[in-house]
Amino acid sequence: MHILGISAFYHDSAACLLKDGEIIAAVQEERFTRQKHDSNFPINAVNYCLKEGKIAVNDLDYVVFYDKPFIKFERLLLTYLANAPFGFRSFVQAMPLWLKEKFWMGDTIKKELDYKGKILFTEHHESHAASCFYPSPFSEAAFLTIDGVGEWTTTSYGIGSGNQIKILSEIKFPHSLGLFYSAFTYFTGFKVNSGEYKMMGLAPYGEPKYVDLILDKIIHVKEDGSFRLNLQYFDYVVGLKMTNKRFEKLFDIPPRKPESPVTQKYMDIARSAQDVTEQIILKMVKHVYNQTGKNNLCLAGGVALNCVANGRVLREAPFKDIWVQPAAGDAGGAIGAALQIWYGYLGNTRDMNLASQLQKASYLGPSYSNEEIEQFIKSKGAPYTEIPAGNIPDTIADLIIAHNVIGWFQGRCEFGPRALGSRSIIGDPRSSSMQSIMNLKIKFRESFRPFAPSVLREKVADFFEMDYDSPYMLLVAPLKRDKRRQMTAEEENLFGIDKLNVKRSDVPAVTHVDYSARIQTVARGDNPLYYDMINAFYGKTGCPLVINTSFNVRGEPIVCSPEDAYRCFMRTKMDYLLMGNYLLDKKEQPVFTERGDWEKEFTLD
Repeated sequence: MHILGISAFYHDSAACLLKDGEIIAAVQEERFTRQKHDSNFPINAVNYCLKEGKIAVNDLDYVVFYDKPFIKFERLLLTYLANAPFGFRSFVQAMPLWLKEKFWMGDTIKKELDYKGKILFTEHHESHAASCFYPSPFSEAAFLTIDGVGEWTTTSYGIGSGNQIKILSEIKFPHSLGLFYSAFTYFTGFKVNSGEYKMMGLAPYGEPKYVDLILDKIIHVKEDGSFRLNLQYFDYVVGLKMTNKRFEKLFDIPPRKPESPVTQKYMDIARSAQDVTEQIILKMVKHVYNQTGKNNLCLAGGVALNCVANGRVLREAPFKDIWVQPAAGDAGGAIGAALQIWYGYLGNTRDMNLASQLQKASYLGPSYSNEEIEQFIKSKGAPYTEIPAGNIPDTIADLIIAHNVIGWFQGRCEFGPRALGSRSIIGDPRSSSMQSIMNLKIKFRESFRPFAPSVLREKVADFFEMDYDSPYMLLVAPLKRDKRRQMTAEEENLFGIDKLNVKRSDVPAVTHVDYSARIQTVARGDNPLYYDMINAFYGKTGCPLVINTSFNVRGEPIVCSPEDAYRCFMRTKMDYLLMGNYLLDKKEQPVFTERGDWEKEFTLD
């Protein structure tokens, strides 16, 4: 039986194909269109999934959409009527797409796919819950889903048991922790629905000066983690912005203009919003534990991508184990919707041996053979060296040791927002200058942004205060104290962005200013070649980790194809590109004249 799950029309459109309950393929539309967070109908993603499954569209038994458009339209309409005439502009702007596509989702799916079979719909938070429980290794677990808003729900918790999930309680729009966080993302100068992780990365440069103000004026939080927003400070219910003049007056500063300097006050605001968010999540998690009595917790929804909060949940919450859906946002809804039909609707038995392998380390997207890669390289007239597979780990380890930055393109593309050693840019974490080099000359992004380490699973506890699987880069943990550098009194007293250039540890390129790191643990069974490369680096240096950042430049999605990878390689000051068995040296490449819009925003030294 084949089931196609689809998420579309809000952000991060995606498709997923199940065959007899197994995830055959899952990918975001952005990987094909090169439009970051593409929200259009995921026709390219669907076509890839069908190709990977070796089926035609009418071989599908079911197509399922990840939320219920009628109920979402009801929210839009009733919210406008409750606030009329305020909100008329945003209501009018939303109407054309609703009347053309969103409202008639069944017809849109039939038309886009030329599909004549059965179409089903799941509720938004039901899809999130299914996406984190069914692929988890737990036969029973509590789940908690937190995002901006689905149909009406913004937060839900419940229990997953066997092949069923049951939502026990919900928080409804307009009260939303996701929208609360997005409002501060907007106010600190980053783009909503894509810049939240930037604010999370900025927060450690600030001080939590405004926590009490936020809790007193903006959000009322109960001991069980439930909350109410003071809507006087927000504009998202009736307007086209996230915050309003009252919000600005409260903090005595206007929203930061994108690309403008980040002053200390915005850093303090970011830190305060992050701290409040963590407090709320911890209260929620403890309440969910008390109400469900389960030892395991599954997390999904866009807020579950807040890996700093996840790390605190792991360390401080009463649950024994946690599992976070790696595509926790709307893209993962495509997986959740498909799995909910297979288990919840059709009642299929959940085989726990299959469940624990269902996500396949999130390597669920397109792959390219050596033959396809070589054909592409030759079409570009690009000089290359063919490296035998057995020599790749040592060759790349030596290049990293020589302080080269390398594009790593191997196997199936990752599903979700993180590069996990399939479409990655890698480097030496021991270099004190590598963070700045990779941010400004490779990624073309803000210098304060931290990089993540990919670390051998069995060695993670040697460097970090954590001994736990984190294959999806969704947990932050502190660096062990014996790996930290003793700071001078002058360095300890630095504030804000001045903290950036201080060497803090044995692995400064992956150590954030608060001595934390967003960790990806690498097990050989998940990605043998990537593991062997890191292990080779460890054997030569005694350091069992490398820098891993996503293979893309600022404003673009992670690369998918050899063409995407080559273009990104040539546009940046990356030193080498490894695709399959083929190694390209930048110094040997012909002149590349194509320019990207992102180049206009930075002056490279």
